[in-house]
Amino acid sequence: MTTDTPARLLQLLSLLQTPREWPGGELADRLGVSRRTVRRDVDRLRELGYPVQATRGTDGGYRLVAGKAMPPLVLDDEEAVAIAVGLRAGAGHAIEGVDEAAVRALAKLEQVLPSRLRHRVSTLQAATTPLTLGDGPTIAPETLTVMASTVAGHERLRFAYRDKDGSASRRLTEPHRLVSTGRRWYLVAYDVDRADWRTFRVDRVSDPFATGVRFAPREPPTGSAAEYLRQSIHRRQETYAFEVRFAAPAEQVAARVPAWVGVPEDDGTGGCVLRGTTGDPMEWLAVRLAMTGVEFTVRGPGGLVECVRRLGDRLTRAANAGPEGAQGAGGPSAPQVP
Repeated sequence: MTTDTPARLLQLLSLLQTPREWPGGELADRLGVSRRTVRRDVDRLRELGYPVQATRGTDGGYRLVAGKAMPPLVLDDEEAVAIAVGLRAGAGHAIEGVDEAAVRALAKLEQVLPSRLRHRVSTLQAATTPLTLGDGPTIAPETLTVMASTVAGHERLRFAYRDKDGSASRRLTEPHRLVSTGRRWYLVAYDVDRADWRTFRVDRVSDPFATGVRFAPREPPTGSAAEYLRQSIHRRQETYAFEVRFAAPAEQVAARVPAWVGVPEDDGTGGCVLRGTTGDPMEWLAVRLAMTGVEFTVRGPGGLVECVRRLGDRLTRAANAGPEGAQGAGGPSAPQVP
């Protein structure tokens, strides 16, 4: 019998978070208490904001249902490890849809993970290799969690930073937001030493350190961290607009093109058109378009048309470069993915 009321409440909550209805007698047996004690404990959970629904009758029982607010969760060891591994995998690559909220969740979870579970998470991650699109650099999840913690706690952050040209510096910042573009993570922060706002590519950050010094939050000049980042990237890059027609429906093309490249639209003829603006090198965009595996025609700009033409010529020469490249259908084939 569990005589410690808080411990018993946590045990009861853990049982109720299993998606099923629990008869009162079964809960009483599991907890080693009377049915009356179970009813009192259920009332305590309700007072704490947990929406426990009761059904009457001989087969009646208790079930945790959706409420108006998100109450704290109780996870067992396996659940905590599974969630931490999933969040780490998403945070390490700037995957679309894995935004700052997911990184904050990872920071909170890893803060309270026992050392034995933290070791299991690290061991499992080290033993696995994610298969991703590879469009962006990988980042140590610990870097993101430190940053997310300082953002949430309004705590000054110090780190080493490597600029685009390779020059190194030490930065003291008041972090505002982490922003994912789908390829990279960026930190939008107020640079204390330079007395101005800056954006930092997180894959160029090393040795992040939470100083423990609190600060009063500021608002970026644009009012939005995402908008400030967009304008900052635009100022640093020469962008160009492009238009490409694919001989396939928009749904098929959208599944093979990252959303940050653009959103294809059906053109009413069985194909679709992709329009966008980017500052990425045209050679890179030409390769990305070819990787869709769909027939396409570049309508502009002329520089991109020329890049696609050169890429096609290069690949043709590579295929016809000698006996090894001219084996045709009888040569060795690439490994098949089931």
